[in-house]
Amino acid sequence: MSQLLEDLVALLSLEAIEENLFRGVSQDLGFRQLFGGQVLGQSLSAASQTVESERHVHSMHGYFLRPGDASLPVVYQVDRVRDGGSFSTRRVTAIQKGAPIFTCSASFQADEEGFHHQIQMPDIPGPEELPTETEQVRLIAHLLPPRMRERAVGEKPIEIRPVSFGNPFDPQSSEPVKYVWFRADGALPDIPAIHKYILAYASDFNLLTTSMLPHGVSVWQKFMQVASLDHSLWFHRNVRADEWLLYAMDSPWAGNARGFARGSIFNRQGELVASVAQEGLTRLREDWK
Repeated sequence: MSQLLEDLVALLSLEAIEENLFRGVSQDLGFRQLFGGQVLGQSLSAASQTVESERHVHSMHGYFLRPGDASLPVVYQVDRVRDGGSFSTRRVTAIQKGAPIFTCSASFQADEEGFHHQIQMPDIPGPEELPTETEQVRLIAHLLPPRMRERAVGEKPIEIRPVSFGNPFDPQSSEPVKYVWFRADGALPDIPAIHKYILAYASDFNLLTTSMLPHGVSVWQKFMQVASLDHSLWFHRNVRADEWLLYAMDSPWAGNARGFARGSIFNRQGELVASVAQEGLTRLREDWK
């Protein structure tokens, strides 16, 4: 495991500071605000640590309330809403500077037999045939602000290989569909919960920007105000986040300065391991031009 991946696992592990109260450090990825995937993964970690090990998370639904500060830690308060005969429900509030920045509910269930079906995995090139996102970004690194450039071209704990890549400083209109391979850049412990934290963290990359593709704009253009508003994630089975996963994304709608996108995550065996949906702010700011 690389040092960067060790740091990410530590980031998502959290410090228990009181009953139902946890603290997580923050990471600065060079964005205008705290990366949403961080609070997704840390919130899931906080909730999971209050549930018996036989029950596994199957869904979480969250709202981003305020921009987070990447220079400050985040405190997570867990409300044990219910422990029923089959399901456990937790509510998590992420807090910075005394105010909530994110809130979510998560549901847990023990393994149970039932009906099964799934959609088919798209037939696209495998990751071995594709360059990494970092390699592609390095080709346009000279266009990035210095603070973002250092982080964008460096090594990452999550290896991402887009099936297609356009110049974000000269975006062209295209269909609202995107395919991305991703995996943790190194072997992870054989602890199923950690793999789900990593998947939750990575699920915030690329999703919302899919809704911007038909409009020929990019999150890297300084006149675009882009932020996640909510995020829902369903886990369908255990997953190995250190093995290649295909993130198939599409956006069926955008309007009222919001974009909606959804994603299906498959493993190399073609099994659907998770589904994702997100709506976000995609506001064109003429005054920022």
